[in-house]
This record gives sequence, structure tokens and C-alpha cells, in this order.
Amino acid sequence: MEPLPILTYPDERLKTECEPVEQFDPELREFAEHLQYTADQGPSAVGIAAPQVGRMQRLCLVDATRAKRPVDNHGPLVLINPAITNWKGFAVGREGCLSIPDYTGKVIRAETIELTAQNVEGQTVTFKMKGFEARIAQHEIDHLDGILFLDRLVSRHADLRER
Repeated sequence: MEPLPILTYPDERLKTECEPVEQFDPELREFAEHLQYTADQGPSAVGIAAPQVGRMQRLCLVDATRAKRPVDNHGPLVLINPAITNWKGFAVGREGCLSIPDYTGKVIRAETIELTAQNVEGQTVTFKMKGFEARIAQHEIDHLDGILFLDRLVSRHADLRER
């Protein structure tokens, strides 16, 4: 299996809002596995979203177990049609992205979130996330809405840094 090619900024497809997943079948499960394989090949990826490989559907992976320091988490997650249903607090944190490989930036995100999604079987799942895992989920869900961390920088001039 070869990793899927990752789109990089300024590819316009990264700014496109994705369509909901409506069909839960073996092809979708294979795609989710292939997306995970692709993330596994990259540099320390804690998440990846379908549009980053050119598939314009609402599917992303979140895996806070790969954080540099241990954090509260739910293990590796495949989130399909995710929606944040509640959020609380704000925190500033530095983010990077497989699609913007040469830069990191400070972004304000909610400290805690509740989200509803579907798993690869189409079953509804809900999660309460906090800290780094919540940040990853918000970053990946932004990809599904055509939003990049560059769009959420506190200050493009002061907070965007080259790696």
C-alpha cells in the first residue's frame, strides 16, 4: 500500500467545504484504513482529514495517543460527519498541519468540546474532549469546513513561524 498524496497549501481543494458521508460500506472502511496508513507515514501526525488527500467528504482521524506528552484521550478515532455540539473556554496553542508542512502558528481553540459523529459502521458516537485532543478534533473538523489553521491565527504577522 502506498500512502495517499497529501495536498498542500495553497491547493484550492483545501478551502472547499466537504459533503456528508452517506454510504457506510467496505470501501469507506478501506479508505479510513488507507488514510490512517498515510498519517502513519508522515511526520508525527495526530490527525488527518479526508480533504487533505483530495476526498471531499466529512471524515477525519484524531489520535491524541501520538502526542509528545501523555494527554487525556479516547484512543485513535475515526470521526465521520462530526459536529461540535458544545464548547467551553478558550486556550491558545501552537498548531502545525500536514498540508502546511513548513509553518506552525498560534491558534485560539475551545478548551473542552462535546461532539457527535458516526463511526465507520454508521453508528452515532459522542465524545467529551478536553485539552490537546479537543484541539486536534477542532483542527480536523475545520478541514472539513474548508478552514485552515492559517485562517484562525491570532496574528499572521506575529504568530506564524517557519519550522
